[in-house]
Amino acid sequence: MDSPHPIHEPSSRAQKDAQDLAHLGYAQELFRGFGGFSNFAISFSIISILTGAVTLFDYGLGMGGPLEMTLGWPLATVGTLMVVLSMGELCSAMPTSGGMYHWSAELGGPMWAWSTAWLNIVGLVAAIAGIDYGCAQFLTPMLGLESKASTLLMVYGLLLLSQALINHFSTRWVAWLNDFSVTVHIIGVAVLIGALWIFAPKQPLHFFLTAASSSDIHAPYAWLFLLGLLQAQWTYTGFDASAHVAEETLDPRRRAPQGMVMSVVVSGFFGYLLIMSLTWAIPSVSQVLGAKDAGGHSLPAVLAIVEMTLGGRAAVVVLGLTVLAMWFCGLSACTSVSRTFYAFARDSGMPLSRLWSRISPRHKTPAHAVWLSAALAFGAMVYSGAYSVVTSISVVGFYLSYIIPVFLGWRKKKRWISKRGPWHLGGSTNVVNVLALLWTLGICTLMVMPPNGRAGWGISSVMGVLLLFHLTTGKHKIHKQRWNLVEDEAPEPVAEPEP
Repeated sequence: MDSPHPIHEPSSRAQKDAQDLAHLGYAQELFRGFGGFSNFAISFSIISILTGAVTLFDYGLGMGGPLEMTLGWPLATVGTLMVVLSMGELCSAMPTSGGMYHWSAELGGPMWAWSTAWLNIVGLVAAIAGIDYGCAQFLTPMLGLESKASTLLMVYGLLLLSQALINHFSTRWVAWLNDFSVTVHIIGVAVLIGALWIFAPKQPLHFFLTAASSSDIHAPYAWLFLLGLLQAQWTYTGFDASAHVAEETLDPRRRAPQGMVMSVVVSGFFGYLLIMSLTWAIPSVSQVLGAKDAGGHSLPAVLAIVEMTLGGRAAVVVLGLTVLAMWFCGLSACTSVSRTFYAFARDSGMPLSRLWSRISPRHKTPAHAVWLSAALAFGAMVYSGAYSVVTSISVVGFYLSYIIPVFLGWRKKKRWISKRGPWHLGGSTNVVNVLALLWTLGICTLMVMPPNGRAGWGISSVMGVLLLFHLTTGKHKIHKQRWNLVEDEAPEPVAEPEP
């Protein structure tokens, strides 16, 4: 993988990338400060195995028991790889900010693009809300504060503020912090795994195949196991960030798809080691799920496992690592959604487009889009008491936005296959696309089933309101890029009429 310090690369690379972007119909406005490692790091930070795997460990363990941990994570990893490989091929062909929105615009037209953009925005905003509010829930007791609603909301707002400020002032800061985030995740996970292997008492190996559910839902175990996939699937969201920062990445046709795919591969490997190590050290499933802290509040299962096997001090260290990982995760998610807003507004796809598409002359960042992202995330925290519902909405929003351009590309493969970028799947495109479509259809259906039925109503209501807004306020033009059919010409963006 590339050096994490792209600033030493020759400016000719950035100039070539700017010309390539012009051939797609856009001027270079954002600062290209991401190398290949930084591009990978932003997606890896949003996936954040110390966020998703830890905060929803209780949910997965309660639904499917140890067998959920043993089989659920690899199953979700393989399904997600089908999706990310399909997206990587499209990203290499169209490396622009906004990612899936632009792919849908090219392959399907304005209405497909509009739907993709808003689904992705819903997924990202719900993700920030879940990540940062979860971080506030962990951080508040660490600061010695009472975990009442007003205090949690204040801490949540301060976390959003810190992330928005960094995104406003410097792309380089974001890149450096994401690079550091990779170090924190890998070292933190490695130390925790090592401590569990060396010091914690272990269950016999057949414990991994225990198919026991502690859920209150009365249903066949196979169904509960499938519902428990939310733990792994929510972890595997946000890897599209590599595509969203393509216009800020050097050599994006290669590095952006590589960043997406490698973020899933590396997260899959280390995440599975972490989950299996924690499962191996569970003293008792019922004790872990029923653990309470000193104040009588439910103790997260991961912290309960560490406290019971390694002691209270180790639990404090794990808590600190989890909070730091969540903050990095929220920082990257804020970067990702702000670039989606910027790209969408740049093409006149939303109200007040001129405002949200403005670039800070001094910092070369989409400053207004950054603060819009933070404001919406703060306002969206209405499901604070139902974490699984927030995460389900996030998963559905993300994966629908991921699969729309994949479906369009699969349907119109003959139209664009000859224009693929240097990173592609060769003759495997069709098979991988079909597997990605089937996995996404299945996982989105599961995510809106009880006990997360409100997620389906929630995402449907949001999209209904957006569609009504779209129809009643006038049809917003959406410009889309044209293919580079002539090597030395840079065409102007072309507006297509709404269907």
